[in-house]
Amino acid sequence: MTAPILTAAQVEEFRRRIYAFYREHGRSFPWRSTQEPYAVLVSEVMLQQTQTSRVLPKYESWMLRFPDAAALAAAPLADVLAAWNGLGYNRRAVFLQQACAAVCTRLGGVFPRARKELEALPGIGPYTAGAVATFAFGMPEVFVETNIRSVFIHCFWEEESLLPGAKIPDSAILPLVGQTLDAAHPREWYYALMDYGADMKKRCVNPGRRSRSYTVQSRFEGSLRQARGAIVRRLTEQGSATLYQISVTEHVDMARLEAAAKKLVSEQLIEQCCSGYRIRCQKR
Repeated sequence: MTAPILTAAQVEEFRRRIYAFYREHGRSFPWRSTQEPYAVLVSEVMLQQTQTSRVLPKYESWMLRFPDAAALAAAPLADVLAAWNGLGYNRRAVFLQQACAAVCTRLGGVFPRARKELEALPGIGPYTAGAVATFAFGMPEVFVETNIRSVFIHCFWEEESLLPGAKIPDSAILPLVGQTLDAAHPREWYYALMDYGADMKKRCVNPGRRSRSYTVQSRFEGSLRQARGAIVRRLTEQGSATLYQISVTEHVDMARLEAAAKKLVSEQLIEQCCSGYRIRCQKR
C-alpha cells in the first residue's frame, strides 16, 4: 500500500482545516509550555499508552519530585517507581531513569538535539526521539502516534476504498506526514494534529482501527499486568514482602504472582531478599 501524492492545494487545504480547529479548540498542557528536553521527555514517556487526564497530575508531581535529569538519575529505583504508581507499565519509568542516567554520565547532562542520538538513549524509540527533537528543539521531524495516525487515515483513506480486512501500515502514513508537515512551525503543527485526532475520535468511530498498528488492550482484571502492578505497588509501599503476603493483601492468585515476579526479576525491577522480594537496589 502506497501513500497518495498530494498537490500543493491539497496540502494547503489540509493545513487550513487542522489549524482552524486548533485555533478554536487547542488544548493546553504544562509540557506544551516548555522546551526543556527533560520535561518534554518525561511527558512523552508518560503519554505512551496513558490518557492525558491521568498523566497531568502525575507529570506535575513528578516534576516537583525530580525537577531535572540529574535528580531522576540519582534517585533510588524504589522512589522512582513509587512516583510512577498509577500510570502502569512500570518499565517506562525504568527506561526514563536509564535514559537520564546516560545523558548525565555520557553526555555531561546535555540532551542531544539529533534524533538518531536521542534514539540511542536507553528505551527511546523512533517516535519518542522524533517528538523530543521536535518539541524540545524545534526540529521538523516526521513521526506518527495514535492521534496523528487517526487523522491521516480519516482524511486520506476512505474505508470503502480498502479491501475487506486491509490495514494501513505506518509506512504508507509517514510519507503523508512528511508531505504535509509545516516545517517552519513543527511544534504547533504536531500539537494541532494531535488535538484534532483526539477530538475526532470522540465524534466518530476511531479511524485508527484501520491501522496495522492498532491493537485492543487486553483485559486488565486477571491479567499478568495486574499481578505485576500489585507486586510493584506493594514493594514500593512497604519495602519488601513475600508473594503470599502480596496475594493476601492484593487479592491476586499465587500462580500469576509467581509468573509476574519471575518476569520482573528478569527485567531487573525487583530482586529476591531474605524477606521475600524488594525493589532492586541500583549499584552506584
